[in-house]
Amino acid sequence: IRFELQTKAVVSTQSTGKHLKRLNAPKKWMLDKLSGKFAPKPSAGPHKMRESMPMIVVVRNKLKYALTYNETKKVTMSRSIKVDGKVRTDMMFPIGFQDVITIERTGEFFRMLFDVKGRFLIHRIKKEEAAYKLCGVKSLSTAAKGIPILVTHDGRTIRYPDPLIKVHDTIKLDIESGKIVDHIKFEPGNLAYITGGQNCGRIGIITHKEKHPGSFDIVHVKDSVGHSFATRLSNVFPIGRGKQAWISLPRGKGVRLTIAEERDRKLAAKAKEM
Repeated sequence: IRFELQTKAVVSTQSTGKHLKRLNAPKKWMLDKLSGKFAPKPSAGPHKMRESMPMIVVVRNKLKYALTYNETKKVTMSRSIKVDGKVRTDMMFPIGFQDVITIERTGEFFRMLFDVKGRFLIHRIKKEEAAYKLCGVKSLSTAAKGIPILVTHDGRTIRYPDPLIKVHDTIKLDIESGKIVDHIKFEPGNLAYITGGQNCGRIGIITHKEKHPGSFDIVHVKDSVGHSFATRLSNVFPIGRGKQAWISLPRGKGVRLTIAEERDRKLAAKAKEM
């Protein structure tokens, strides 16, 4: 009796990871649902996929410098857009929190921030402010031959940092030289930007920190209006000593209004127009 083996092609239903469905794209990109089946997926880079925005969304959807995919490609391939001082021609390059976007042809400079509703905000800044950025310290370790190194939230590795800099602190980085200019300690009394969770985009003064061994440490923050809220330690990003911010803040200064306050403000604005 002769047995014949029949091999069947196994069709994999698992994604290759190269595509992103539009409905699965981060809500903070503010993409509409009906403009296609897919969304641009950020390339591998200094920021995580869901904590960044691809350059094509910034150029086409936010800044309106292009209308289509091909127009965006021509803009980026003309080498006219810099991110943190380096020309980027990849349309899918991930741009994340605190990244500085430079368009020399128009003389415009932007910094990527969050608004009080947790959405990405492209904040216009001056040329002087575009010379530096703030980086959160994610880890401190020792490399080969005992060299101390520091790793930032945007994937930078900096050798021989100041021994006073600790994890969760913020450094002021000169973009051109890549060196640390100054740093902000993570301590009560300093101004902080919330970069994740339900309070993403809010700005306030750190009041105190609660330690929870085996769980997440909680930080309590109070904004300029006097509203207090709490969030995880990993979501807090110091941006200034005392009440003085080291970067220009977006409109509203990171104060989240209630629904009733927003309504009253809109009605007052309409009344002025009439």
